[in-house]
Amino acid sequence: MPSSLSASSDATDPASASLAAKLIDAPTAEAAATDPVDRRNFAILALYQIVMRTGWIFKTESIIMPAVVDYISGAGWIRGCLPMLNRFGHSIPPVLLARQVKLLPRKKWAVFTTTTLMSALFLGLTWLFFAGFAHSMWMPAAFLVIYALFFMCIGINQLAFTTVQGKLVETTKRGRLLLVSSIIGAVSAVLFAFVLLPLWLQGDTPRFDLIFGFSGVLFAGSALSVLFLVEEADDFQQDAASNPMHYFVDTYQTLRDDRNFRLLAFVGTLFGMSFMLFPHYQSLGLRTMNLELKSLMWWVVVQNIGTGLFSIPVGWIADRKGNRLVLQIGMLGIVAGPALAILMLHAGELGTRLYHFVFVLVGLTPVVLKTLYNYTLEISDAEDHPRYLSTLSLCSALPMFLSPLVGYFVDLFGFEAVFLAIATLVLIGWLLTFGLQEPRHHAKK
Repeated sequence: MPSSLSASSDATDPASASLAAKLIDAPTAEAAATDPVDRRNFAILALYQIVMRTGWIFKTESIIMPAVVDYISGAGWIRGCLPMLNRFGHSIPPVLLARQVKLLPRKKWAVFTTTTLMSALFLGLTWLFFAGFAHSMWMPAAFLVIYALFFMCIGINQLAFTTVQGKLVETTKRGRLLLVSSIIGAVSAVLFAFVLLPLWLQGDTPRFDLIFGFSGVLFAGSALSVLFLVEEADDFQQDAASNPMHYFVDTYQTLRDDRNFRLLAFVGTLFGMSFMLFPHYQSLGLRTMNLELKSLMWWVVVQNIGTGLFSIPVGWIADRKGNRLVLQIGMLGIVAGPALAILMLHAGELGTRLYHFVFVLVGLTPVVLKTLYNYTLEISDAEDHPRYLSTLSLCSALPMFLSPLVGYFVDLFGFEAVFLAIATLVLIGWLLTFGLQEPRHHAKK
């Protein structure tokens, strides 16, 4: 989950922390009336994301994982396979299993199972690197297989987790959940990365075994936290599909029948274009700008600080003004990321010193992705959440099947043409957000 991820992506200064505290503790009659079970579930869902976020920083898709591929292979087309496998896992498995997730009486078991499998896969990677197989001829293939399986688990995990969130957390508290989990998770992730990554990324022999092992242990901790959720059993009924193609028919019908969601899915597709650049940000810095390997640690830290800092206003705006406005702000930041990277490439010594600021904007990616999911929860009924979420995941992942081709184009035409072309496509997606309905205003009317 990413993730995607996660989800796949922090405010460490006192002023930001104070603001976050005020937003979290704002005394309202609605908050005071919250049921103890609701508060418990809110806290557990936040804890799950915080622990997951701390483990995720050690496998950042825009920094750590591409560096691993360069370490074991170095081939650009293999690096380009990462986003494709990433988004395949986020898209196809959720579509195929959306109906099963919907029919599960308690969705938390899907979250628990997929998170446990994610932990097992990373502990398997730990063993491969610890045993000295990093430079074996078969290692790139083995790594890609494990990577693909991991993101298949992530895709189902995000579907199930977001469905659980839609079931257990009120609409006007989802922004607060994003804020709390992102701020605390980013602080925790940055502190661990700041302490541990310099020890594990020294010299020419990085300790990827320790990096993956630490992530695997934290994923296991996230899985255990889910067991403490209080979730009432659902009793949804739906006939089983006679063949897998019926699942894609559900996707087509969802897009056909809901104009507003159809536009959102197109926005998600154009937003998904930005994922294709993830493996190339670190390559641009390390290989083209000749920055040192230890820069990886700073980029990971800066990216997570960016996610935390953006989460402070985003959570507040989402709860009070709606998710459409957050999408409009966030998409504009996603556009700026690749443009800033190219600007730094041509800024000489200044660009070399300031290149890490690119990753502040990359830190917006998980925020925008969660906002897309939260908007989807608002415009669909509870029993349709899995179907809508899986359809959105599929649409946002479609561009990733061109990812190896993007890697080839980077080698052929250079970073400038590819980065600016993708920034233009995301800009079109930003313009389309102005055609979306704001669900809360629409409901009032």
